[in-house]
This record gives sequence, C-alpha cells and structure tokens, in this order.
Amino acid sequence: MQEFRLPDPGEGLTEAEIVSWRVKPGDAVRVNDVLLEVETAKSLVELPSPFEGTVEALLVEEGQTVEVGAPIIRVSGGDADAVESSSDVEQTVVEEGSGDEGGAVLVGYGVRGGVQTRRRKPQTVREAPAASSAPAPAPQAAPAPQAAPAPLAAPERTTGADASAAAPVGRALAKPPTRKLAKDLGVDLASLTGTGSRGEVTRDDVMQAADGGGAAPAAPAAPVWTGEREERIPVKGVRKAIAQGMAASAFTAPHASVFVDVDATRTMEFVQRLKASRDFEGVKVSPLLIVAKAVLWALARSPHINSTFTDDELIVHHYVNLGIAAATPRGLLVPNIKDAQALSLRELAAAIQSLTATARDGRTPPADLQRGTFTITNIGVFGMDTGTPILNTGEAGILAFGSIRQKPWVVDGEVRPRWVTTVGGSFDHRAVDGDVISRFLADVASILEEPALLLD
Repeated sequence: MQEFRLPDPGEGLTEAEIVSWRVKPGDAVRVNDVLLEVETAKSLVELPSPFEGTVEALLVEEGQTVEVGAPIIRVSGGDADAVESSSDVEQTVVEEGSGDEGGAVLVGYGVRGGVQTRRRKPQTVREAPAASSAPAPAPQAAPAPQAAPAPLAAPERTTGADASAAAPVGRALAKPPTRKLAKDLGVDLASLTGTGSRGEVTRDDVMQAADGGGAAPAAPAAPVWTGEREERIPVKGVRKAIAQGMAASAFTAPHASVFVDVDATRTMEFVQRLKASRDFEGVKVSPLLIVAKAVLWALARSPHINSTFTDDELIVHHYVNLGIAAATPRGLLVPNIKDAQALSLRELAAAIQSLTATARDGRTPPADLQRGTFTITNIGVFGMDTGTPILNTGEAGILAFGSIRQKPWVVDGEVRPRWVTTVGGSFDHRAVDGDVISRFLADVASILEEPALLLD
C-alpha cells in the first residue's frame, strides 16, 4: 500500500486546491496516468501517478485545499518507486533550474520530494477496461461556482488509463474552463461531439457551436438577482495571488502613466494584408500582433524600460519575455513569450495565439508565468479606450492597448474618418524617467501609424 502525497509544485508554493479527480477507488493506474487536477496560486496543473497499481482510496475531496506533503490518495500493488521523468509529457514539464539535479522537472514533483526516478518503461498498448456492471450514475449538470464537491465515489471523468472511453452517462467529457465557457454561451455540452485527443469537448468545439456550427444558443434572459442576499467567496488560489501581487506592486513602485491617441489606419490595412498572405495562413493575425512587435522595437530603443528595480541595483534585461495579460475563467493570468525579441512576425503571431488559447483553457504551465520583463494588456477587446494598469511585480513597464474605432481625424488639413486607438501604460518611476517613458510610447505610436518602419 502506497500513499501519494501532494508534491512540491516547484513554484515556491505551500498548498494547492484539489479541483477534480480523474480516478476513483478500484481503478487501475499506471505510471504517468493523470490522477487529478490541482489549482495553485499560478496555474491549473495535472498530476500524474508515480505509482502503478489499484486505487484504494481518495483521501481528500474536490474543493479542498491541502498543504504540500499531505497524503491525498492510496494505491496498492504495482511498482511504488517508478516515476516518469521524461520531458515529453504534455502539460506536465517545466524547466526548473534551482534544483540540485537541474534540467526538466515533472510538475508536481519538485526537487524536494525525495522521489526516486527510473528510466522510462516501454509503453505498451492496453485495452480499455471492461465497462462496469454497476448502474450508470445519474446525469449531472455542469458544476456551478461554489457548488459542493461531488461524492468521491461518483465518477465524473475517465482515468488516465481509460481516457479514450466514453464519459459517464449524461455528462460530456470537458475541462472545467470549457464547461464554464459553454454555460456562459448557452451551449449544451451533451449535444457536442468532442474533438480533443481523448474525445473531450474543447474550447474550439464550444466556440464553433456558439458561432453557428451547432445549435444556436438561446438569447440570454434579463438578469435577475437570485439566491442569498450575500455570497462569501474564499480568497485563495489565483485570486489570492493576484491580490497580493497587485497590492505589493501598487504600494512599492511609484507608478507614472502616460497616454497618446494614434491614427492606426495603416496598421489595420497591414493586418488585412497579412491575413491574405500565404505566409500567415493558419495563424491568427490581429492588431495586437503589430502592437507586440512595436513594443519589442521600442524596447530595443529604450532598454531601461525593460528592467527590474531592486534596492541595490537596476537590472536591465537584454532580452524580452513579453507578457500578454489574459482574462480567463480563473482570473487574470499573464503568461509570457520567452525571448520574444528573437521571433519573426509570423513566429510571434503563432506564439501569441498559442499562449492565449492555453491560458483560456486553464492549461498555462507555471514556467510560462515566471520571469516576465514587460507586459501588454489588451483592454480594447472589452471596448475600453484606455486605462492605468498596475505593473506586474518585478517589471518596470506595462502597456495598455485600447479599442480601435473609426473617428474623425484631421489629415492634411481635412477631417476624415480614420481608425483611431489610444495606447498608454504605467511605468516604475524609480527605474525610468519621464523623458524615457515618453520616447518609448512615441516609438510605439510611430509603428502603429506606419508599420512599414518594422521592415527597416
């Protein structure tokens, strides 16, 4: 009998919330089968099994927050020491440079866990277990926020060993962020055929259905106040991390904010040309791509904005880990593109597309949330013209990109309709002075007014 304890996530965290179990008592598991999903203060991650055997008991319920090192599941039989350490396990590997061994570390198996590693065992194709003769569970609705956790014995997901099998009767196989998206858009998950690798309904499936690829969602009803007069939501996980980080930044770094209106007509024309180009086929192109490239161009001309201020020194980074703020069902996340300055325009477009899709699906690995040097927040997607964002802790600048609207604009002495936007941002006045901030923003504006400068 082996107890699996909540491992060190390798993020400097001490606890995590059990989001959902992928197994139930009696299931057979093998090394690297996904046991459960946990939410840390930074991301939602899957924890694979270090054991091979049969699940005897789940020791904690969904929704519980447990400390690192606490026992969460018991497994009997099999090889208790076999731990998968390969770096090709999807969504489970991060680069961990602070450990004694270095190299790639399995998420959830930090260097302090004391778990032995062995060579990868040859993988064999196994047949899915025979269907249980027990009665199928009653259909369950998609979980609502703050709902009580389901009983541990009620299977809601397939195991890692039986991931391709059908979901329980009445419940489509889908991840929690996808379920919330479907609920918000009025899409019935049970009516969709999943295109995920394990047959699960993906975010794209839901969006396609909402856009007309499936049953049209019903028009939303007028909002009505329901339930208790007050709702008390525990501050934990991502929300707690956001609160702590924003408070630390706001009351540590003196923020200076500047703004400029920009004629982005040529940017909009450039975006349309890129969309029609074969070189950008299959890649999402938007004005955000041009803004990102403009920021990289401007940072090279004003490198002190791409810095970190400490009490003893100013660390100027000669690389850009470009953060893109993403609103997700779990809160605001800021994953970053490592060494974005080295990417071509097409590579940058693909990186932004992958980063935002992964964030909205709740699958951002912890490594993508660390070591950012500058951030862009695209508030224009919410119809906002401008704002004064708070700096990401450890960064000296954040740029706010507002909505692009047709407005009257004076061109050669005549008023004409033009595509106009506002760019602005906040900067750490300890690290950079007003003239540097102004030159940086003017450089970004000049690229949006004439994207051909990027080709110089």
